[in-house]
Amino acid sequence: MKNFFTLFALLTAFSASFAFAQTEAAKKPAVKYKTPELTVAQIDQWLAKSDQVLVLDIRRPDELITFGSFPVFLNIQFTDLEKNLAYIPKDRSIITVSNHAGRAFAAGDLLTSKGYKVVGAAGSENYEQQGGKAVTKIQKPAPKPVATTNP
Repeated sequence: MKNFFTLFALLTAFSASFAFAQTEAAKKPAVKYKTPELTVAQIDQWLAKSDQVLVLDIRRPDELITFGSFPVFLNIQFTDLEKNLAYIPKDRSIITVSNHAGRAFAAGDLLTSKGYKVVGAAGSENYEQQGGKAVTKIQKPAPKPVATTNP
């Protein structure tokens, strides 16, 4: 019986600390970005102004092949963004793009802090799921044939 009460006390203490940890986690504020998420209609409006906008896709090449991107874009991976700012024109409005806009928000905030005009962030998958039609799938290049030599 003594072991039962010891086990009960341990389980009660564990569940109380687990509940406290969940409550504390719920109190932590979610990451807030200043860059707004663009709607499908807003993205389509900006894409119609190709001479005024730059679509900056910050995903890895494998993500571009898997998920596609908007018709014309500049690709600089998020991890390389700060060291490649010189390649990004300051005279255009910028839409930052990732799969679900998470990295795009962070990239938008970084660019805004550096003096760029970021109009918003977009997730290419979000855009498609919400009915957007402008995402273009990128064809993976065919493997190069292996050269054979005759003996």
